[in-house]
Amino acid sequence: MLAPHKELEGVLLVDKPDEHTSHDVIARLRGKLHMRKIGHAGTLDPMATGLLIVLIGRATRVSQYLISLDKEYEGTIELGTTTDSYDATGRVMETRPVPNISEADVTAAMRGFLGDQYQTPPMFSAIKVGGVPLYKKARKGEEIEREPRFIRVMAWDLLRFAPPQIDFRLRCTKGTYVRTLAHELGAKLGCGAHLSALRRTATDQFNVSQAMTLGEIEALSLPEIEKRLIPVRLAVPSVAL
Repeated sequence: MLAPHKELEGVLLVDKPDEHTSHDVIARLRGKLHMRKIGHAGTLDPMATGLLIVLIGRATRVSQYLISLDKEYEGTIELGTTTDSYDATGRVMETRPVPNISEADVTAAMRGFLGDQYQTPPMFSAIKVGGVPLYKKARKGEEIEREPRFIRVMAWDLLRFAPPQIDFRLRCTKGTYVRTLAHELGAKLGCGAHLSALRRTATDQFNVSQAMTLGEIEALSLPEIEKRLIPVRLAVPSVAL
């Protein structure tokens, strides 16, 4: 067993399930570990699955360093249908026939998103304006002017071409809204689109293959969980707590 009053400390890699918010994951881990000091380094939308970097104990102090790391995703885009949230959780806004496009057409369109750019966050986001998350305003039908944010798309590759669906792999900087890219790709192709599935596969050197599901974590004893924690000195070598 852990020594009395000893608090866990380190980085835990979690494979987030769908239909869970990042906050839901933290709440379940707080219940399992009997600790309040737990956070994460980079939110995932409820629809998204994959790598969530969880910071336990004093490791929460390095959250700003881990949040800033580049991300990698895999996902599916549904062509021909737009939604108000730009993903599968939203209300369908328009449906159009998918034009006779080729794999080369899609690849060329994706290539046009590579590099540095400014991206306007979607209304259905957790960004706060006047202390109120944008998604709450969006649900009331309000449209608020949003400040564009600098992002960089390093790679956007087509993995499967099966219209109306296409699968992709994306590597980008923090703060990139993948569903906004999906929406804009649909506009570029002339048929509209939304993000129908998303999985974060990596954050810099951390890979989802190293992560455990919530069920696997909850089945472990506290000493077993402690053994799975990545020490802060290894997760962020340049930072000393």
